Amino acid sequence: MIGSNGVHVRSGRASVVRSATFLACAFSMACGAPAAGQQPDLAKRIEQCVACHGADGNSRLERVPSLAGQPEFFILNQLFLMREGVRKIEPMADVVKDLKDEDLQALAGHFAKLPPKASEEKVDPDLVKKGAALAQRLRCASCHLPTLAGQEQMPRLAKQRIDYMVLAMQAYRDNTRSGADTAMTAVIVGANDDELTALAHYAASR
Repeated sequence: MIGSNGVHVRSGRASVVRSATFLACAFSMACGAPAAGQQPDLAKRIEQCVACHGADGNSRLERVPSLAGQPEFFILNQLFLMREGVRKIEPMADVVKDLKDEDLQALAGHFAKLPPKASEEKVDPDLVKKGAALAQRLRCASCHLPTLAGQEQMPRLAKQRIDYMVLAMQAYRDNTRSGADTAMTAVIVGANDDELTALAHYAASR
């Protein structure tokens, strides 16, 4: 549940509010087709999303994250943080400002159910190998699961766009991502861009 003053944070490791991915593109207001069987209001909301994030939730646009298969609570959390102005993404501000709690929940549920697919970016096997070693050393699986499928507030990294992953991790490392959990910054502080790129290739290959 979402309260008017904040997010209901669940107990345990899953209670840490994380952002990885996601939602860095302005929504188009007139693209995409209404999803079959959806209520008119929800179908309209989905139309706003798919122009950037893909009709199936899998982005084909540079540096735009895929939403398909993300944990429902992660998407819900991010939408809530953006609506409340905690996570500041200028193109998203007008889109989310009037969304009700039930709108956020419905959108999160819709995209969480879609199957994630790899993007068309080329995955470098050598970088995958390097990234796998880094991921083990940084213990990425402790929050994102061994499959990197994510859980609760922890985003799915598997099959995420490489260019977006690099951009997101740079923002975490450089502490420039508003509304982000500082624990993630602590994990990758000191990592150089080549290492972040390797991690992104590894995640995309999962």
